[in-house]
Amino acid sequence: MTNPTLDTLMAHRSIRQFTPEKLTDAEIHTLVDAAQHAATSTFSQQASIISVTDPAKLATLGDITGHHWLERAGHYFVFVADQYRNQQLAPQNATTTANLHSLDKLLAGIFDATIMTQTVVTAGESLGLGSTIMGSILNDVPRLIDLLDLPELTFPVLGLAIGHPAEQPEHKPRLPQDLMHFTNGYQTITPTDPSLVAYNQLIKVYYQQRTTNQREETFSHHIATELSRDPQQRAGILTGLQQQGWLQG
Repeated sequence: MTNPTLDTLMAHRSIRQFTPEKLTDAEIHTLVDAAQHAATSTFSQQASIISVTDPAKLATLGDITGHHWLERAGHYFVFVADQYRNQQLAPQNATTTANLHSLDKLLAGIFDATIMTQTVVTAGESLGLGSTIMGSILNDVPRLIDLLDLPELTFPVLGLAIGHPAEQPEHKPRLPQDLMHFTNGYQTITPTDPSLVAYNQLIKVYYQQRTTNQREETFSHHIATELSRDPQQRAGILTGLQQQGWLQG
């Protein structure tokens, strides 16, 4: 027995090359509708979506992320943690103000925006679309806030380039489940764990044999490279959060 939902989830891969075809208004409406039906903390619906269609703004997003290929996607979404809307709906007093500016509500908005993003990815893939989630919009948070005219108590969480795929990359192997799924408590691993050693070899072969951007790489080396990045690259995240009214207590 086949399960189309599981088939879609298991077949996921990031798409960075798109055909020139733009998404239709109907497709955009369907994807946003799917996002609205995602799980939301306390039914407070603490996220918003911005469609970026202005070529100049898309070019700026390309500058911020360092990935100008996003300008050739069929559509571009930015998912925003949003307590500003609920601020307008709630009576203004010391309790509501403290709650809206709290770390708890910031996280709730981030959770809602993140779940929305993945929901749109899966909905899009079920329609034959491909996409890439882009955390690189956070490379210059103050500039992004200005670009999108974000009011207080909002924060950009993720970007999503989505469209009709012009490529079909190889499927990237994931960690063995025994390295990330534990029972009744966390289980530590070591660099010599047999499952990790085997996975490193699997990833090495994957990078050697894939069609594009072949290189010598293991998962452990990849993690070491990621953690070697200059932490100042995204130093503006904290500044942006504080600018938007978060983490000021």
